[in-house]
Amino acid sequence: MRELLIATGNSGKLKEMVSALGNVPFSIKFLPDCPEGVRRDVEETGSTFEENAILKARTYGDRSGLLTLAEDSGLEVAALGGRPGVYSARYAGGSDEDRYRKLLGELEDVLAEDRGARFRAVVAIYDPKTGAVFITQGNCEGVITYEPMGEGGFGYDPVFYSNELKKTGAQMTVDEKNTISHRGRAMRAARDILLAEFA
Repeated sequence: MRELLIATGNSGKLKEMVSALGNVPFSIKFLPDCPEGVRRDVEETGSTFEENAILKARTYGDRSGLLTLAEDSGLEVAALGGRPGVYSARYAGGSDEDRYRKLLGELEDVLAEDRGARFRAVVAIYDPKTGAVFITQGNCEGVITYEPMGEGGFGYDPVFYSNELKKTGAQMTVDEKNTISHRGRAMRAARDILLAEFA
């Protein structure tokens, strides 16, 4: 059974990625369990989600020698010209709440009909044996609320209201979120590639 490294240190992302991947015929390895030389952070210098996902997959894959899956994702808000985008996790210093509070502040005077947003995720699968890279993507459309709602999720979930489920990401279960989320969609497509190419 081939080993597959899921290259994220973000516990919220990891939970969603493993759930969306489901039962696959691989021995799953997690970044926090890898030696220090493998798991040290990779600087996300790309200007797009795809560039960052590939950068992380290749770097962690080359360090570990394992088939590696990495993801980059973020929130794009129409009224802010697509920001925070690739800088979603670094949009403000401090906590997730600090970041979504900054976002709400910037949208304070924006009308409800102009608060459209989408989450985007790009997953990269890298095989260090061949150098092959496979890419999948997923989007989730919604709007930014005026106040946070819900206790679950992470990141911008409390202020992102799904057009499909009619609730915020923080009000969804992990299973609900995976059915419609950008990450869930990208991961299901990645699962298909893993099974077709590597199982």
